[in-house]
Amino acid sequence: MTNTAQPAIVLIAEDDADDMAITMRALREGYPGISITTVQDGEELMDYLHGRGAYTNPTEAPRPSLILLDLNMPRKSGREALAEIKADDNFRSIPIVVFTTSSAPIDVETSYSTGANAYLTKPLSYSEMLASMRALTDFWFNHAILPSQMQGAD
Repeated sequence: MTNTAQPAIVLIAEDDADDMAITMRALREGYPGISITTVQDGEELMDYLHGRGAYTNPTEAPRPSLILLDLNMPRKSGREALAEIKADDNFRSIPIVVFTTSSAPIDVETSYSTGANAYLTKPLSYSEMLASMRALTDFWFNHAILPSQMQGAD
């Protein structure tokens, strides 16, 4: 399954309930055993990472292995959250995959220049979503070496 001793933890930041449900279903189907946590906007994402508010218990808000980030969310956009995360020494090593409906060149360019590790547009069909989530989890959890894996390494 995963090449780490710890379970793969995906944190999804998404404000659309339907997109959230479909993404979670495809992740679970494509990578059984994955741990998925969700937040609904950029403010909640930052609260989760900083252990504030509802996320003060670290066992209920473990450090994610990967963040799937929608760009267009209320309160704090994904663009703002991405910039904040990548500017913080405590969080910049967490891989962030922008997962959004926008394919606008400015969004792609800005996301990468701000520190996104990948940029994917949301597929239109469930079969494409499943294929995307399988490819995504296969790469990040079976092939890439994540910073969390390096803890205690020689």
